[in-house]
Amino acid sequence: MLTEKPIHPDFLFYLKDKDRALIDLFTDLRNYVWEQFPAANELLYHTHALTSVFTLSEKLSDGFCHIPIYTEHLNLGFNKGSILDDPAQLLAGTGKWIRHIPVRNKIDYQGEEVRALIQAAIALAQEDQAKPSKKQGQVISKIKR
Repeated sequence: MLTEKPIHPDFLFYLKDKDRALIDLFTDLRNYVWEQFPAANELLYHTHALTSVFTLSEKLSDGFCHIPIYTEHLNLGFNKGSILDDPAQLLAGTGKWIRHIPVRNKIDYQGEEVRALIQAAIALAQEDQAKPSKKQGQVISKIKR
């Protein structure tokens, strides 16, 4: 198992106000995604939701999945989910690109079908990436406090 990366203080500033069970679920899902691709960078945002974006570089455009945290649940979102092969029909959403899996419990993402979606999203991002990043496995805050 991957060594757990500490959560950035900018992100913790907002995360601490969430329910403990939601924080624990986010932390577990975050680690689960990082286990799939330890070289990913994590970009942190606070807009309509507190969001962690996993990307191949320090650019949002190189992202492959994200975890927005809402009041009572979170999602495992896929930046190009509309073109991912989803035989188990786990992905929800109607946007042009983004699809997501609603997450309320660990069982919602701990399965081979979700692992396959993450791996497919990584492969797609790698195909689309213009140039390799010098940064790997970093946590980068885009949060303004």
